Formats: sequence, structure tokens, C-alpha cells
Amino acid sequence: MRPRAALAVAALLTLTAAGPAAAARSGAPLPERRLFLTVSGSANTWIRGVELICPPAPDARHPEAAAACAAIDEAAGDLDDLPRDPHLCTKVYDPVTATATGKWDGRPVAWRKTFPNACELDVATGPVFRF
Repeated sequence: MRPRAALAVAALLTLTAAGPAAAARSGAPLPERRLFLTVSGSANTWIRGVELICPPAPDARHPEAAAACAAIDEAAGDLDDLPRDPHLCTKVYDPVTATATGKWDGRPVAWRKTFPNACELDVATGPVFRF
């Protein structure tokens, strides 16, 4: 590999490993990090949604935007790997379905999962679906 090409590859790997904060400091464009999140009740009896944009703006619509962004970062954008927030839940079966669509670090996201109740959703996803 030529020295110039090796330097370019090393710079790209450094930016990728360091994440969006390093890219912002370097002047490189930030990858898109925007998800539309929804939660709906059994048989879509109700639905609510919010757009999560990271890093969050001061007027963010998501009430826990900074914590949600941090949780998704910790999971490397994989909503099945979000850090859990363990706490006790009742065994009441009142299913809720959560969805996330958009892009995270420039990669498309289309995620959907049904949980036995809203408490189990909260345990599995922490601040991401707390809106």
C-alpha cells in the first residue's frame, strides 16, 4: 500500500473508531443519527411517537433525548442490544409494540418488537422509549 493511501485508511479508521464527536471536531460531516420511535397498545388501540435526533438539540421532542442517544451509542445502533434497566414488573399481559425507523450512523434502521407490557419495554430499552 502506498504511504498516502495508508495514511488515508488510518485517518478513516481513527474517525470511525472515535465516533461522531471526533468527526465533529475534525470538521467531517456527522453521519445521520435520526430515528422515528413509536409505541402502540394492543391491536393499535393507541399509538404515540417522537423523533429522536442525536446529538439532541436544546428543544428536543424526546424527553430523555441525551440518555436515549447514549443508550443507542452503547448498543452500537443495535436496538436489540440496548443496555437493560432492570426493575420489577407485574405479570399483567397488556402488550405494547415499539418501532424505530430511520438511520443511525448512516445505516438504515427498521426495528419492531412486541413486549408483554409497558414495564417490560422499559426494562429492555431504558430511556429510548420513555416518551
